[in-house]
Amino acid sequence: MTHLIELGYAGFEVSDPAAFETFLDREVGLVPGDDPHTWRTDQKVRRIAVHEGERNDAAYIGFEAVDADAFARTVERLRAAGADVTDGTPGDAKARGAADLAWCTAPWGTRVELVHGLADADTPFASPLVPGGFRTAGMGFGHVVFGVSDLAASHEFATSGLGMEQSDWLEMDMGGFPFEVRFYHCNARHHTLALAAVPFDLPTKLHHFMLEANTVDDVGAAFDRVFAGTQPIASGLGKHPNDEMFSFYAVTPAGFQVEFGTNGRTITEPWTDNRVYDRISTWGHQPIARPV
Repeated sequence: MTHLIELGYAGFEVSDPAAFETFLDREVGLVPGDDPHTWRTDQKVRRIAVHEGERNDAAYIGFEAVDADAFARTVERLRAAGADVTDGTPGDAKARGAADLAWCTAPWGTRVELVHGLADADTPFASPLVPGGFRTAGMGFGHVVFGVSDLAASHEFATSGLGMEQSDWLEMDMGGFPFEVRFYHCNARHHTLALAAVPFDLPTKLHHFMLEANTVDDVGAAFDRVFAGTQPIASGLGKHPNDEMFSFYAVTPAGFQVEFGTNGRTITEPWTDNRVYDRISTWGHQPIARPV
């Protein structure tokens, strides 16, 4: 595996930005960025941007190349794979806090940006709600999972275009129809991108984004905050068999979910565990109902 890119940031278009940002602040425990409606998870000036709109979906995701050479190589790879890559303007790059930017549209319809040189904030990251911080060094800020109607084209975009490698995949029955998810890595994180095959075009493509805390205590505290709040907990505490993440899932005010976890498995070379799994969770991840 050649580490050329990692997940740099995501922009979310949400119909109620105030509620969404309050959730990021008070329950997830992120820190505001330097610009309005941006949020930090580490030393970078921003990892999440919130935009007002009716989509309630990812407006864009951004992959950060490790340097200018990796940026150029990835742009070339995308174009060779047939992606219609547009060079960003200096203003586009500045808006993302980056040195350079290019973008294209993924087969599932999400704008995918590639940047390098994401700026660092002037102050260290310090969250009173997540004192242990988040695991991002050399891995990017987390992972994203999308539902796609054309898994073959989306797989080709992820591998031939972005240069990712498949970590493993899931095949199981979901209420009478087959369910398949493919997981992809581009650095030591078990998966930076996952694609779930769906037999129809979903109005919201993003299923969830994941933030990995450095400590179990921070995951437990986040679970307690969400449990005490008003947002549903889609899946309680549990552990996945493939990436071994200990986590829970909360429904954001925009409808898509956030996975808050820790102790994820890392990719080692040579990777020899690209195999099929038949269940989402080793244990747990059950729906949670608050007492009435």
